[in-house]
Amino acid sequence: MGRSRAPYGLEVIQSCLSCPVREDSLFCQLGPEALAELNAITQTSVYPKGAVLFVEGQRAHGLFVLCSGKVKLTISSPQGRSLIVRVADPGEVLGLSAVTSNVSYEVSTETLETSQVNFLPRDEFLRFLQSYGEVGLRVARHLSMELHRAYHQLARIGLAPTTRAKLADLLLDRASGDTEAELKGVCFQLPLTHEEIGELIGCSRETVSRLLNDFRRKGLIDVERSLITLLDPAKLKAFLT
Repeated sequence: MGRSRAPYGLEVIQSCLSCPVREDSLFCQLGPEALAELNAITQTSVYPKGAVLFVEGQRAHGLFVLCSGKVKLTISSPQGRSLIVRVADPGEVLGLSAVTSNVSYEVSTETLETSQVNFLPRDEFLRFLQSYGEVGLRVARHLSMELHRAYHQLARIGLAPTTRAKLADLLLDRASGDTEAELKGVCFQLPLTHEEIGELIGCSRETVSRLLNDFRRKGLIDVERSLITLLDPAKLKAFLT
């Protein structure tokens, strides 16, 4: 199986064996036999922007592999206040910790753009996990990466010296991913409203708008709709100290 077109004009990946993010995903870097069995228990769906995959407190009935698109993860207070934990990129596995721990989902998830998401039912996935030792190792590595990202987000919100530093750190983080490549001139999509960016770094929409405009006037970034280009990452990094 290869790829086909689905509603919303998205090119659908029909098999884990031909996944273009396979080399980037900790979860998908498995042997051919394990990948073939994983593919057999996978249910593929394409979601429009704004679709909810699961909600905080819901019983974990399975996990979701993000094949393409972006998804925001949020938590909410009893008073209705919400906070964006992070934005997930292609190759990430959502709901993994809840499924392996047999607890409710810790966050709510919503697509930020048209996305292909593969669903693995909980019981079938756990049987698959018991059959392949290499899968257990990949799961442990993925959970460790999730914990690392959670620590980073906590440090960004709680320890950054200023709101300017929080926003600069977010932009640098989204531009670099997990690499340490040269960031000058790097372009990336940040499909969030200014209000959602505020939820991600713990400030108001007005503050985000003011800081983005300030960064642009100073020649640190260029903004074209949701596309951001880093023009002077060194100066952005200087805000972090």
